[in-house]
Amino acid sequence: MDTLLAANSLAEYLHTNGVPFCGCKLDESTAMIVAAIVHVALVGAWFGLPAGLFIWAERKVSGRIQDRLGPTRTGGKFGWLQSLADGIKLLQKEDLVPKEADGLMFRLAPYIVVVASFVGYIALPFSDGWAAMIIDVGLFLTLGVLSLEVLGVILAGYSSGSKWALFGAIREAAQMVSYEIPMAICALCPIVTAGTLNLNEVALLQSGGVWNWNILHPFNFFAFFVYFTCATASCKRAPFDLAEAESELVAGFLTEYSGFRWSLFFLAEYASMFLVSGLATVLFLGGWDDGLGILAGIKKSSPDGLVNFLANALGLLIFLVKGSLLVCVQIWVRWTLPRLRIDQVMTTCLKYLIPMSCFLFAGTVAYPLVLVKMSGQTSIIGGAVGERLVKPRSVPGTSSVAPATPHVPVAAAADGRSGQ
Repeated sequence: MDTLLAANSLAEYLHTNGVPFCGCKLDESTAMIVAAIVHVALVGAWFGLPAGLFIWAERKVSGRIQDRLGPTRTGGKFGWLQSLADGIKLLQKEDLVPKEADGLMFRLAPYIVVVASFVGYIALPFSDGWAAMIIDVGLFLTLGVLSLEVLGVILAGYSSGSKWALFGAIREAAQMVSYEIPMAICALCPIVTAGTLNLNEVALLQSGGVWNWNILHPFNFFAFFVYFTCATASCKRAPFDLAEAESELVAGFLTEYSGFRWSLFFLAEYASMFLVSGLATVLFLGGWDDGLGILAGIKKSSPDGLVNFLANALGLLIFLVKGSLLVCVQIWVRWTLPRLRIDQVMTTCLKYLIPMSCFLFAGTVAYPLVLVKMSGQTSIIGGAVGERLVKPRSVPGTSSVAPATPHVPVAAAADGRSGQ
């Protein structure tokens, strides 16, 4: 058993070895159901953690930037329990539905936004194999369900019966449809480099040291910054928070919401912030790799299941640190840059980011071909960084391409036939 929490491995463990500390073995179908419940609980727990942790972090960071202290009363000197207190307060608030609103759609919209953000975590690997689902189209699944969040925003604005909410929803629709294009194109750049859509394999191909990370690829380096800019816009974060522009639209599509349903939108926003940051970590920053080759060396030197499990747990911690740092950058940007106008936001995307992303994607595709031409190779191959740009790539622990058949000159073959 390589990883106890890996997809399918937990069900196999329960079926083969039984429940820990109990020893009773489960049949295959029951083991799959129990494993699915455990994975949903783990994903759900982490889905809710960013809301409390990053809201507290944003208050502290914004306080420091504005020469304030931030929360200092609730939960000790540093206000650790401020987010919990806010959550309890929101649950106690009255949940109003405007008279002019469409009641069904108004109530449904927050849950669509939350589900879209939640489902995106299913294919995101937190460590080697530690994902609820490991599928070959993990990137498309994550980007696809993340784009469904805009449907909830449009529904919220349309059903509120308020012109301010409707204007905010229309802005969000235009912004999301535009910025998803360069975001997806730049996310495909490391996919082309790795040669697979499986996010777990993309991260494994970057293991062994920082020199293997996709961000060191000359085109992926710039694709990372374009992706991160578009991801910030997709999360409706300043300076791209046009859908909630308080100075223009009261509160945008959130104008008529209050209490618990209002909090669901922000729960989804902070969860999406970590989701896009975690996706950037997997695609560009080596995933759970420590950058020094230590983690890969430990797993390679000791095939023991417990050692491998502890190494994956350390990789989980590294992944969370990388993703959290990217979230902190989004918070920093929000409290540093002023909000852009709607025309500036759309011009930036349509005139600059989309052409840049197309150029970077074309460069990523052509770069290994240029190296092949320069090195005198005769076959078309994919590559990543350093020596792997001119060698076939394979996931660590698996065999590479089959050995090539020796080339026999035509003249020598003819001589052999004539001798017979």
